[in-house]
Amino acid sequence: MGAQLRVYRQKIKSAQTTKKITRAMELISASRIQKAQARVTASTPYSRAITRAVSAVATYSNVEHVLTTEPEKIQRAAVVIFASDRGLAGGFSSQVLRESEELSELLRSQGKDVVYFLVGRKSVAYFHFRHRASERVWTGGTDQPAFETAKDIGDALLETFLRDYEDGGVDEIHIVYNRFVSMVSQVPEVVRLLPLEVVEGVEEPEASAILPLYEFEPDVETVLDGLLPVYIESRLFNAMLQSAASEHAARQKAMKSATDNADKLITDYTRLANNARQSEITQQISEIVGGADALSSAKN
Repeated sequence: MGAQLRVYRQKIKSAQTTKKITRAMELISASRIQKAQARVTASTPYSRAITRAVSAVATYSNVEHVLTTEPEKIQRAAVVIFASDRGLAGGFSSQVLRESEELSELLRSQGKDVVYFLVGRKSVAYFHFRHRASERVWTGGTDQPAFETAKDIGDALLETFLRDYEDGGVDEIHIVYNRFVSMVSQVPEVVRLLPLEVVEGVEEPEASAILPLYEFEPDVETVLDGLLPVYIESRLFNAMLQSAASEHAARQKAMKSATDNADKLITDYTRLANNARQSEITQQISEIVGGADALSSAKN
């Protein structure tokens, strides 16, 4: 019984240590969520405004630009996956990777080749384990994104997009990330970044409607050339900020569950240890009483 009691006490101590760690990680994530949410809130209006501006130029001009005109045949697509650098965040990375796999299957069923750009060590490890290739990888700072990283990703994507298919270029670009909805809800989202597909903030005009007049200076091509790199960087940075806020929320939720489980383990092991201790005391009392009875019988 003594050995069993020692085992239970060791398990209680281990669960208490785990609880301290998970509780600390929960508090750290909770403290960082507010700042991450503020960054998302600050960046979203700018991203939407840039998207509306690009949409207006693409919608109300007759020019065919390579970045807004869909090619007749799409042969290769790029998929940018935003995962995390660290684990202990529940299903944060796995749901993004699962969504990217479904997107890849859809693209391949349409006869398109798929190339990958990976953000976060979890996505890199996922591809490395399965011996799958990727074009570029970016690791470090997924929980606190920097605009320089978004600019670097945007430059790499734009350079690949402008390349010919024979030289390894792509015809369209998709991004997959976790969109922050609330503290308890983070939804994986797929967005086609290029060519521009959804016209945000520009409603389809009626047949009798009078279209507004736009003047572009110096010309439409120059305006698009200047707007589209900014559009790509802003959308990428907003996706990174959404992903970071989702990562902190997912980690807080996972660490709270781990802390609750540790509490339950401590309660269960404490009860078992008390039972073992009571059994040990009962056995010792029985042995003392049995010895006393045997001694009394021997004297008689």
